[in-house]
Amino acid sequence: MSNYRTQITRNIRQQKIWCVFAGIAVSLGTALAQDYVVYVAATVPQPHSAPPQIKPLLTADDEGTRSEANFASTAPVSPRAFPPGAPSYPWHTNIGTTVFWIGENASKNNPVPNDKSSWDEQWKRRFGGVDTPGKREAAGRQAPPFTPRQNPYYVALPYNDIDSKNTKPEAALIIPWFRAAFTRNGVSVLKGRWVAIRKGDRVCYAQWEDVGPFRTDHWQYVFGNARPKANLNRGAGLDVSPSVQDYLGLKGTDVTDWKFVEFFEVPPGPWREFGTNNIFVSRRSDAVAMAEYWRLQTKDRVNK
Repeated sequence: MSNYRTQITRNIRQQKIWCVFAGIAVSLGTALAQDYVVYVAATVPQPHSAPPQIKPLLTADDEGTRSEANFASTAPVSPRAFPPGAPSYPWHTNIGTTVFWIGENASKNNPVPNDKSSWDEQWKRRFGGVDTPGKREAAGRQAPPFTPRQNPYYVALPYNDIDSKNTKPEAALIIPWFRAAFTRNGVSVLKGRWVAIRKGDRVCYAQWEDVGPFRTDHWQYVFGNARPKANLNRGAGLDVSPSVQDYLGLKGTDVTDWKFVEFFEVPPGPWREFGTNNIFVSRRSDAVAMAEYWRLQTKDRVNK
């Protein structure tokens, strides 16, 4: 047993060293806390095996007619290296899509102001300001003119797994990643989840940060095969941020496809650049800290 523990300890040290040299520097404890982790360094094994292919857990009859022409695109998402057997989520196609933003005032088609989200009472403050659509055009960028503290690539979908301060009873049955992500009652397993949004041959990536449009209970659509229900925004089933709108070239009301993705399927792009809620930003911070730690360790050894 002693030799076994010694070997495990040696392997862990080797993994950390290789992560530093690869520019990743992900601590093993952080890696184990994730649902899936991609190790770019070829010498670092997966922390655990991935679950089997995920299919929609629940089905429902089609609840609406497709008023738009079939917009489904065959353009593939950029291929990514990820563990065999990782979950593959289905595309929701021809979905009415509208634009919303942090700090947006209430209006006829937006009855609730967006200074807070369904999961964050201080959403606007934590983001760093109002994510006004027009101002980014003058700045010549797909992010606000100020440096956002959270990811400006965000979406809203019409289901909330939290009711008041408790986790909804059905959440464990309908959310595919619930068991892997659940921490405690009243903490959402949906907030921050990555989504791919497709318009023609362009694909954008964003994080699920709010609930809507209009509904908070339509799991049959979000996790099943139902269509979005009728609402004031022409039956829209997806709200996207101004950054997503700009990247895909969307009109104020448009039609897109979307699906859930694992974070290791998210390719490089502007959606990986900002935000304390963005795993890619936090990983870069971890990498810098770990690299500095090992630099100091090496320096101490040389001095001795």
